[in-house]
Amino acid sequence: MQTGSPALLELRNVTVVRGENVALDKLSLRIEAGEHVCILGPNGSGKSTLIKAITRECYPVAQEGSSMSILGRSLWNVFELRSKLGIVSPDLLSACTTDATGLDVVLSGFFSSTRIFPNHHPEAEHRARAEASLERLGVSYLAKRPVMEMSSGEAKRTLIARALVHDPQTLLFDEPGNTLDISSQVELRDTMRGLAGNGLGILLVTHYVSEIIPEIERVVLLERGQVLADGAKQEVLTSERLSALFRVRVQLFREDGYFYVHA
Repeated sequence: MQTGSPALLELRNVTVVRGENVALDKLSLRIEAGEHVCILGPNGSGKSTLIKAITRECYPVAQEGSSMSILGRSLWNVFELRSKLGIVSPDLLSACTTDATGLDVVLSGFFSSTRIFPNHHPEAEHRARAEASLERLGVSYLAKRPVMEMSSGEAKRTLIARALVHDPQTLLFDEPGNTLDISSQVELRDTMRGLAGNGLGILLVTHYVSEIIPEIERVVLLERGQVLADGAKQEVLTSERLSALFRVRVQLFREDGYFYVHA
């Protein structure tokens, strides 16, 4: 964790309403830049809403005693903010299912898009950084391959390369294992571990306990838009708490630094 830097995220009594539903309910949460954290919860717990609030796709209700800051600021130009956050999400993956190549997708990170459009004019520095980002993940061979011809694992790693072009302090992974087969899930976990080991902060948002890499020290359990528990992984992840969170009796066990559940 980096000290002396503004917090990645600080929410105080934040409420977000989507449609007629309260998705985040007076939520308070602080995550430091460079910290390794998992937000764990079932579908409908508010996880995706939290990510969308961070990326300014939705906004909190304005009310007394409520505040939200990202990287130390409460007001952002949305395009500037998205250029500073490294985000890997299912929404981005679905938006990339085109003839755009791997290099196009990574370059698009400089323009807060998902491909290069005619009004975009990447500079030589942009291209060099995009190629270096692909190489960093060992997928330089995907530079000229259309996304539609990639496996789901290859497309996911291309999105991670896109998220890295701005050299962010933290990568936000929103349900990263969705659509991936077992082999690709293992590769993804290895990639996340390598990034965490190189000093990059990891914010993992998931409903799969098995995606929590050993480098993640802190787990936040989210239920109905509120924090059910927040603390050290070994203390928060228990069979009793997970049974209450997911409303099904589960047994938790640990192997090689990973946690797994049996229903």
